Order: sequence, then C-alpha cells, then structure tokens
Amino acid sequence: MRYDLLAGVAALALIAGAASAQTVAPGAPADSLSLGEVVVTARQRAEPLQKVPAAVSVVTGVELDRAGTVNTQALAQLAPSLYYNSANPRNTAYTIRGLGSNTLSVSAANDGIEAGVGFYVDGVYHGRPATAAFDFTDIARIEVLRGPQGTLFGKNTTGGAINIISRAPTFEPEASAEVSYGDDNFIQAKTSVSGPLMDEVAGRLSAQITQRDGFVTNVVTGQKLNDQNNIALRAQLLFQPNDDLQFRLIADVSDFDADCCTQTYLRVGTSLRSPARQFVGLSAGLPAHGLPAYVPASTNVFNRLSDIDAPLHVDTQDGGISLNADWNLGSATLTSISAWRYWKWDVANDRDYIGVPIQLVQRIPSRQDQFSQELRIASNGGGKLNYVGGLYVFSQTINGAPTSVYGPASAYWLISTTIFAAADRPDNLTDGYGQYGNSDFKMDSYAAFGEVNDEIAPRLTATLGLRYTYEDKKGDYATTVSGGVPFSTLPDPATCTALNGATLNGKDNAKLSLFRPQCYSVQDSGGSLSGRGNLAWQFADNAMTYVSYARGYKGGGLNMSGLQLTGGTGPGANQPALDTAVIEDEQNSTFEVGLKSTLFGGRATLNLAAYKTIVKDFQANIATPVTGNNSAPLRTFPANIPQVQVKGVEADLAARLFPGFTLRASAAYSDGAYTDYPAGPCPLEWQNPNATGGCQPLNPPASLANQTSNPRGNPTIPGAYVITGLPLAGLSKWAATVGFDVSTPVGTGDILLHGDWSYRSSYNADTTNSQYTQIGGYGVVNASVGYRFNSSWEVDAFVRNLFDENYVTALTVQTGNSGLILGQTGDPRLVGVTLRVRR
Repeated sequence: MRYDLLAGVAALALIAGAASAQTVAPGAPADSLSLGEVVVTARQRAEPLQKVPAAVSVVTGVELDRAGTVNTQALAQLAPSLYYNSANPRNTAYTIRGLGSNTLSVSAANDGIEAGVGFYVDGVYHGRPATAAFDFTDIARIEVLRGPQGTLFGKNTTGGAINIISRAPTFEPEASAEVSYGDDNFIQAKTSVSGPLMDEVAGRLSAQITQRDGFVTNVVTGQKLNDQNNIALRAQLLFQPNDDLQFRLIADVSDFDADCCTQTYLRVGTSLRSPARQFVGLSAGLPAHGLPAYVPASTNVFNRLSDIDAPLHVDTQDGGISLNADWNLGSATLTSISAWRYWKWDVANDRDYIGVPIQLVQRIPSRQDQFSQELRIASNGGGKLNYVGGLYVFSQTINGAPTSVYGPASAYWLISTTIFAAADRPDNLTDGYGQYGNSDFKMDSYAAFGEVNDEIAPRLTATLGLRYTYEDKKGDYATTVSGGVPFSTLPDPATCTALNGATLNGKDNAKLSLFRPQCYSVQDSGGSLSGRGNLAWQFADNAMTYVSYARGYKGGGLNMSGLQLTGGTGPGANQPALDTAVIEDEQNSTFEVGLKSTLFGGRATLNLAAYKTIVKDFQANIATPVTGNNSAPLRTFPANIPQVQVKGVEADLAARLFPGFTLRASAAYSDGAYTDYPAGPCPLEWQNPNATGGCQPLNPPASLANQTSNPRGNPTIPGAYVITGLPLAGLSKWAATVGFDVSTPVGTGDILLHGDWSYRSSYNADTTNSQYTQIGGYGVVNASVGYRFNSSWEVDAFVRNLFDENYVTALTVQTGNSGLILGQTGDPRLVGVTLRVRR
C-alpha cells in the first residue's frame, strides 16, 4: 500500500516537473575539454580534490545516478578500495583497504564493538554498521577517505571514512523525479523538490522507494525470498538570515521491510570428524531419528533454490534529526552539528539455512539511540596557515533481546557424540529448548581534535594533526534457558544463579552444551592520543606529491554476545570468563606516499597512492584459552589479534577524451596478512573432536587415531591454529573499476551512453583461511543508453550485470560445523527502463 502511494507521488512529481519545466535550448555537450574542478570537504573546508594531500575517491551524484548506485553495496563497485559484506542488514561489514569491520558476522553484529570505518551523512556519524545497508537519498556526492581520519572528523576512525553529502535546499526552485521498472517486478521511484519557503528559508523534500521480487525460491512453499522493499524519506529546512550565517535542519527515515535474508547451498567441506557426523552422513542418518533423509533443494548455488522451514523476514528502520549551523567569521567558519539518531531491528531467521528443523528461531530484536554534538572551527583557506579544530561528544545506548529456539533435529545434529553418551542425548532432548535474554550497552565518547597546515616554504606545506579520545563503555548481559526435556534439578526457566552449584546429570550437561544461561556486567574506560603528520610539495602548478604518517586509535569493545566459560567441574565451575569480556584498544599506524596530477591542460587527472598499514591488537574473532585458566575449552569470540599488516598501491584516473566523452578508472592492489596470530581458530578441514581443543595438532600423540600432522597446529596451545603469515580475510589482491559516460547531440536532444565494469579478485571470507571458504573473483558490467529531450525529459534503457555473471558475495559456515557452506549470490541480470525529468 505505502509503495503504491509513493509510486503515485513520484508519478505526480513527473507531471508537475514537466508542467513547470522552462523552455530551454536543445541540449548539447560542452565545448570545453576540461574535466572541471571536483570540490570536496574531506578536510572540513571546501577545496579542490587535487589540492588535498590524501587518498580520496569521489563519486558525484550525477555519477551515482548514471550507474544506478543507491546503496553502499553498489558504491563498492565504483570505489575499489571499499569492500562491503552483508549477510543481512544487522550483520553488515565494510572495510577500506581491508580494515575497518571484521568480516565475520559475529563480530560485525556484536553490539559492543565499533566499526573502524566511519559512516557519515551530512557530518553526522552513524554508530551502527547496519545503517549502511539502507538506500541513499538525493545525494550530491560521496567521498571515500582512505586511512585514519581522527584529526578531522568528530568520531575517531582508524580505517577510513565514507562521507556522504546530500543535496541541500536551494533558493532557486528545482524539482526532479524518476521512475524505473525492470525484471522481477523491479520498481524504483525517486523524487525531490526544493525551493524558497520565505525570503530567508528554503526547503527540500526527497523520497525514494525500491521494490523487487526475491530471486531465491523456496521449493517447498513457492515463496520468493531475498526480495527488496525499501523506503527512504528526507526533509530539510535551510534558514539563511544573511550571507555569513546559516542553519540546516535535516530529518530523515529509512525502512527496510522484506522477506530477507537467506543463503543457499554452496559447497560441502570435509573435516576429520567421523563421516556420520559430517553433512552427508548427518543428512542420510535422519530417518533413524524420526525425520526424513535430507537432500538439498539444489547443489548449485546459482540455481537460487532454498527449502528453509522457518519464517524469514527483516524489519529494520533508521532515522534521525540533525541541526547543522555554520557561521562565517571572516577568516574562519564556526560549525555546530547536533544530532539524534535511532536504529531499530527485528528479524525472523532460519539459521540452519536448510529444510531440516535444527534451529527454529534466531533473532535479536534491538534498538539503538545515539546523540552527538560536534563543535568545530576551520579556517576558510587561501592563506599560508590553515587549521581545523573541534570538540566532539558521542553517546549511544543499544538494547537487545537475544532469542534462539532449537527444533526436533537439533540434538541429533549438534550435540557431540564424542563427549556425551547416546543415553544422554535422546532425540527430543532439545526440541523446543531455547535461550532468552537481554543485553544493554551504553557508551560515552569525548574527543578534542585539530589539524594545522602551514606553508613552511614556497610550494611546501606541512601538516600536523592531533586527537585525544576518552571513552567509557558499560554492558549488561543476562540470558535464561528453558524448554526441551526438563532439567533434573534446575527450574524452568533456568537462570545463571540457579546454575551455580547445581548438581547436573549427563542430559543436563548435553543441553547446556548448546545454550547455557549467562549473566555478567562489564565496564571499560580509557583514552588515547592519536594523530598524523603530512608533508606536501606542489612541485609544479599541476602536480603535487606528499608523504604522510598517521596513527589511528579504535577504543576497546565489550563482548555483548555471551562469553567463554571458565571450564572445570563442581560448584562455581563453567562461569562466564569476565577476562574475555573486554576487547583491548586497536592501534593503527599508516605510512603513505602519493601523487596528485592534472594532465593535458585539465583534460585528465591521475592520482596515485602507496601505503603500508600496521595494526596492533586488531579487533576480530580469535580462538585461545581463557587467560589464566587453560582448562577452558577453546572457542572463537571477539578479541584481539596481535598484529595485522596491509600494504598496497592505488590509482585513480579521470579523462575527458573528447567533448561529451568522460572516462574514469580506478584500481587497487592490496597485500594483507596476519603478521602475528599464533592462536587462531581451527579451519574446517583440521577440526577433529577427538583432539585436545578440537583441532588436529602438529604432533599427534599416539593416543589419537588420526596421525596426520597439521602443519599449522600450535605446538604449545592445544587446539590453536597458527594463522601468522596467512592472507587477511575479506581482502582481494586486485580490485578495479572502469566507466565511461557519453553525451552527444542528436536531433533536438542528446543521446546518453553509460558503461561501467567492476572487478574483484578472489579472497577468503573466513579468518581461518579454510580451503572451503574461498570466494572466487568476478567482474560485473552495467550499461545504459538513453535520450534526453530539451534538457528536461530523459528516458533510459539500462541493464545491470549485463553478462549475467554468477558470483558469490558472502558465505556462512553452518552452525555445528557439519561442513555445509552456504553462499549468498550477487544479483542476476536486471533489464529495465527509467523515465526521468528535471527542472
């Protein structure tokens, strides 16, 4: 209903835009061969991109429209150094140069861990990575800043920043609208209206909807899964009492409400478990436990067939209000940005991803509220000395209600046959057994930051920036368990208090091996000084080179998803290990050299950058026994990897080859590795439940039946896997994009051509670097051809994924490590048409 209404609004906007469009001369390409100047605010002042001594990629609003880019996932196809991974909106991760958010969903979704790449919209930092999954609305440009940015932006970011600038209200009336329709009932409608409301007040209203049928089919129900139902609204008021003072009030809301997001059979890996405890054996053995044998709907992930047997739906919303004030004092501008935002999340998931009733419910309804205040002063440029300085306050609360319920196949599929006797794991033991709880996280962050640029000699500018950040984080986590075969002595629901000192039998312990009640409170606070130095030499009027060093800081996190247990037996045993609740601060050092050049009289720009980044205490998933209590079982949980390193080279080219023809190309080579990671999680192929810690050792003892040596088994930490020297997860060696736009006069208007190709080489999607979690490289081509009538009306035919490339964007290892690997495919080819009008 709401989509039909908004589609009607968009249609009315088309009519209104046509009625109010002024008569103009026939469109014609500009005679100039110059690219024109790209102005950015990467250093909190408007300045040409070619004068900024830093690695920055810029995508303009026009380029976004031509490429059909409406979200961060599509943006990654235009900015090779940006990587985006989303199993579902809550489990969203994005990295720049391979750093920023851990690619494993358990880390990306952990409420107590922040992303290392900042996501900003109109100067406001978004505290949850999940908000990057929503569609863009009426965007002027997007700047992707690579490397630490803490001395310029309010919130500290170690990996880089995605800086989104929306189109502001105008005092000249303008309107635009477009409607697109394509395969799979794809419909997208956008509209924007701007103009004066009073002499000193202008307004802007923008709306966008996207709707598309799912391209994954449930073969049991016929339901189309992974569909799109998105809506985004933005309203703005601009109050400008004089030329030196302005206030911009922005309110926005985005909603994602869809039967999403599942993955399907990709492949099956083998481990050192007995064949009966691996996917093929488990599937075949179901009849002995009262359930039909299981055969996947398809073993080809690109058939996009599923047979999940639990509800699937996502309902998430993001919105807020901000007030941006700018006061031009003459030599400097004083800026205030006050903002409140919220994010809501609810979901229905089938987390076993197959038509076997292993897990019936898995959801974490969540609500995040954040408040931020930034006060900043920046020189207006043009002088020998320029500066930026500011104060920043950020506060957020996140409340969640983790809920999980197992089904009738869970005991057979998940409970260890090595540890528990058959009598202690009857088939109905965990049917209906679930975990229910609450998590509450609060964070307060305070910072002072500043940066000074001084022309210390003709054409030579030195930059020094410093930042001090102090953060205080608190978390409470509590869960209960209930259902299934009743516990022998515990109440239902069973709490962590009731568990203390309780006498448990084998069945009780078997149930608790899946879910165990936990309750703990944890706090972490502290501060750190970070900064950067830069030396830029304008050795020619059209060329600049620079060298820089930056030290980034990412505050420690709290594990808000349950803790490692202390192990042991008897009263007081198996309690949450509180020394695993706090994840230490992450320190980032980046060395960079670069070149900014304008060639052929302004017809082309070529920008190069080479960098090396060393990260200490990288926040990720790690497997190691609990500090001071090596009797604890080995498992993965958010913690710190001692050291990670990434180095690479990047190039950005833009050229006006002839009037009306613009070419853009970007490429990134990245070499990332875990340079110190001796106690990592065990990859699937080396998992052995009969080995100490569950991972095949380097030197198997005589008592172990399998005597194969694991070359990366840690010789001193049983169960740990040496990942030192292996490639960084989620990072392609090569990524590139090439695109062009052509505008040439024909008749009374212009023919418009667009094409772009993006490529990403293969990478491993899991920290373990398992041979079964590799994602293949792929290249995607998009294209469009259109005709613009008298500079107002435009019609385009477009195709996305022109050659219907089959590729995988994300994968998951099924819970229980049966060996099943699930994959999420990229969108298939989409052919459609767009009608657009502007005035």
